[in-house]
Amino acid sequence: MTSAVDELRAAVARAASAVAGDDGHADGRITLERPKQAGHGDYSTNAAMILAKAVKAPPREVAERLASELTGQLGAALERVDVAGPGFLNLFLADRWHVEALDDVLARGEAFGGGGADPPLRVNIEFVSANPTGPMTAAGGRHGAYGDALARILEFRGHQVHREYYVNDYGSQVRRLGESIQARARGEDVPEDGYQGDYVLALARAIPDAATADVDEVARRGVELILERIRASMHALRVDFGTWFSERSLHEGEPSKVERAFELLAERGRTYRAEDALWLRTTEFGDDKDRVLERSTGEHTYFASDIAYHEDKRERGFDRLIDVWGADHHGYVARVQAAWQALGGEPGALEVIITQFVHIVERGERAAMSKRRGEFVTLDDLLSQIGVDAARFFMLQRSHDTTVDLDLDLAREQSAENPVYYVQYAHARIASMLAKAGEERVRRALDALNGAVTLEPAERALVKRLLAFPSEVAEAEARRGPHRIAAYALELAQEFTAFYRDCRVVGAEPEEVESWRIALSVATQRVIARALDLLGVSAPLTM
Repeated sequence: MTSAVDELRAAVARAASAVAGDDGHADGRITLERPKQAGHGDYSTNAAMILAKAVKAPPREVAERLASELTGQLGAALERVDVAGPGFLNLFLADRWHVEALDDVLARGEAFGGGGADPPLRVNIEFVSANPTGPMTAAGGRHGAYGDALARILEFRGHQVHREYYVNDYGSQVRRLGESIQARARGEDVPEDGYQGDYVLALARAIPDAATADVDEVARRGVELILERIRASMHALRVDFGTWFSERSLHEGEPSKVERAFELLAERGRTYRAEDALWLRTTEFGDDKDRVLERSTGEHTYFASDIAYHEDKRERGFDRLIDVWGADHHGYVARVQAAWQALGGEPGALEVIITQFVHIVERGERAAMSKRRGEFVTLDDLLSQIGVDAARFFMLQRSHDTTVDLDLDLAREQSAENPVYYVQYAHARIASMLAKAGEERVRRALDALNGAVTLEPAERALVKRLLAFPSEVAEAEARRGPHRIAAYALELAQEFTAFYRDCRVVGAEPEEVESWRIALSVATQRVIARALDLLGVSAPLTM
């Protein structure tokens, strides 16, 4: 189902084809954008400059011909076309076009902005996956908010998404946890490379025989207790996973999944023995050196687990795998991509997204962060201080590839300076206004849109911001950037605030103007709510 902007873009393409005399000239280089400067029209296109060479005419002459074609195609929907600069076409659309465009937005209801996946895919997103050796930190919360928001965007676009948490419950870090718990239970100092936090003492007290039981058993039970807390913390952040995948399971059974992965790689001629170790030829797929899978001692590397895990995901039949990793894993990407291709995976089917750090700032000071030393802000503490909505919005308002300084003082503010408060307040303001109008009046307004109304600049601007929502969602999917939705939500709230300031809604005269403005407010409320939902943030009716 095409939108008003899609139809406008199609009209530009048809006009370009008519002028060029060849459909091939109306290519992807032709754009339709909202001008950055007021007075340059509702939309602008570079079509004349793109076509000038093909039609062997100056861009401004081509622009005049395009303007004539567009005037004929759009008719009453077009107020006028101006030629600007070297050949830009600025389109000024009639009020009727804006009204009909809003009618289309309302007709789509909850589906507005969604769909369009081409093709719809079965997607596995593995994110957070923090070691179960301590409580979930605020940094892990950023990964959770990001991965879940990305999943929501993909689902809204039409993909089938599976959320997954990889539990690193195997290896030396887990044994060190067991040793640390046991030391605490015996009243001894934690080993130098162990875990120092107070939570370790709490674990020692929660495991009755921690002082005497086998250290690996103590570690296993410690991991179970920590995972219970991590699950609860993630759920409190509104993040739930379809699968909690155990790394330990990859090493169990005869043969284990790790051993089966080794066999598969050997069959494909991707491994070799050297210096009594088993190596993978990752250099064949762009890595800077080959990697060890099994040491000369027979011990498997962490990389071996990762390969077996990705093979397991590949066998589950997903079309696309997305791994969300922390900044400290940046150097690991090339080898995992190489291993994926060595297993037979399509190069583009595995995406690795690196997220940068989050720093908690209070009164201008950054909090210390070290899980090993027990110095960190837990996610639970963060949520108790600023709430889920602020935590998610602040973590998502910056691109995942930039560091976030989460300012607790700002996040607590109930003012226009706090972006999540500002957006939610706009939603609540609309809800209050519509409640004042009454359900029956709102229903009649939605049934009686009149294309003959004359619009104020703030009304036109708000309509165009609403119409931008589908393209923002598409861009957020393509760029794996939920921050675009956060920015859009704030911009939409700002446009509504300007409209509300300049245009009386309830009580406006004549009645058709009131109806139009009520309908515009309803559409805005719906889109704000949807944008917030894609971020995992609530849309309150009162504040």
